[in-house]
Amino acid sequence: MSAQPSLEERITAKFAGNFEAYSKRALFIRKKDASTGTLAFNECQRRLHEKAEEQLRRRGKVRLIVLKCRQFGSSTYFAARGYHRTTFRRGYRAFVLTHLDDATDNIFGVIKRFHENVPDLLRPITGASNAKELVFSRLDSGYRVSTAGNKAAGRGHTLQIFHGSEVAHWPNASEHVAGVMQAIADAPGTEVWLESTANGKGNIFHTMWTAAQAGKGDFEGIFIPWYWHEEYRKEPDEMDWRAPKELADYADMYGLDRHQTYWAYQKNLELSRACSTQPDEICWLFRQEYPGNAEEAFQTSGANSFIPGDLVMRARKRSAMGSGPVVLGVDVARGGDDMSAILDRQGRRMGGHICKKVDYGKDTMPLVAEVVRLVRELRRQGVPLRKVFVDATGVGGPVYDRLREQLGDELVGGVEFGGSPRQKDRYFNRRAEMWDELRQWLAGDVPVGVPDNDELQTDLCAPAWGPGQMTRHRSDNRLVLEEKSHMKQRLKFSPDFGDAAALTFADDFNEFVAWNDSVRPQPGAGAWML
Repeated sequence: MSAQPSLEERITAKFAGNFEAYSKRALFIRKKDASTGTLAFNECQRRLHEKAEEQLRRRGKVRLIVLKCRQFGSSTYFAARGYHRTTFRRGYRAFVLTHLDDATDNIFGVIKRFHENVPDLLRPITGASNAKELVFSRLDSGYRVSTAGNKAAGRGHTLQIFHGSEVAHWPNASEHVAGVMQAIADAPGTEVWLESTANGKGNIFHTMWTAAQAGKGDFEGIFIPWYWHEEYRKEPDEMDWRAPKELADYADMYGLDRHQTYWAYQKNLELSRACSTQPDEICWLFRQEYPGNAEEAFQTSGANSFIPGDLVMRARKRSAMGSGPVVLGVDVARGGDDMSAILDRQGRRMGGHICKKVDYGKDTMPLVAEVVRLVRELRRQGVPLRKVFVDATGVGGPVYDRLREQLGDELVGGVEFGGSPRQKDRYFNRRAEMWDELRQWLAGDVPVGVPDNDELQTDLCAPAWGPGQMTRHRSDNRLVLEEKSHMKQRLKFSPDFGDAAALTFADDFNEFVAWNDSVRPQPGAGAWML
């Protein structure tokens, strides 16, 4: 008869397999009110934990990129997760890289506090211990921290766990990511966590986030909005306080309660002085520091989106019904990192039937076959497809020609983005005209809906207002949209979904595409009006 496990063995086994219970019972933190207590997950940490555990069950490893609001405790969560892994497993090495020396010291202070206060029964034997490293000698495991700046940081190690903190703010970020990734084995049980507040677009963190949203590579993304945090709420000072209209619309969009709305009002009031905006307007700094969606997080004061993120988020939250004829927009990839995008619009609803990207490299004929397949499927379902508009610029020309051969001239239309606009006195070319009608469609009084898709939002919000080659009005007051080549250089991606969406506003079908049950199009009216 085998011996029964001891109390020590039973406790160790219980906590080894349950990180959340272990944190709540054994890991001590210093709280914001200076008191000390165990780590019970807040709402943001819980959602992050659920995402990490779900990915671990599904893939056997964790590869997360976390876009976050400020001060919800992600670094504390990851420090605890790393301490749990390295103290219950043999041969596990964890490495943390932060953006500043103070941040490095703070995170290592959290880890040391865990180690010093964990119950004796659960504390591993300590070997080396200094200001940057903890080694658990009997387990051959340990924890090491460093600050970004030295391009060699993290190289030469064999790691099972890596935590990159505030990655968007690292100097030499590309070199660090490339170097550390070589130290992580692509093996079961390994974990990589890259987390940051945003720091504009075009940097390595933004590029990796965009790739994760597109389903490219190993990483999966999770966005942590400010309103998930229980602390971001406040009782109104006045019983009859009412939110200004813009804030009331914002609260309605995100489902905020009265206390969350008042907290946002007070925080926006504080930050609006730095933005030089009116107190009743939601300033760009509030949106950047406390984002409600990913696009807000990445915006900067010098590169505001031509299509504001709020407009897209509002449409994502709506379930507007599509009715009447359907039009399909097909944006053709130009090789490299570009993907072809296919998107439909039926009156007030976009993407109700098709919203997808495909990657066939430089071979455009598979795209022709896919569009033909989709058209036949829509017809089989009885969908009233009226027009397929194809970006016929450059490599899109052969796609347009082949689709005309297979589907007919009546169904397929080609659009030259650089061609002459319908309203020559207002727009520089057709691309600017179509994008502006898309913007006004989203901003109109009639509710419209788009898929609840982060990648779609990122693409729709890609063109920026600004000087030089960004979206602007020329000296003749005609609107010119930021060139795709400039946008790709700035953002490291092409807004494929955005161009496909704009194609659903090609000017030669405005007389029918906006039709719906209650409103008939007026002659010459833009589709966005309806």
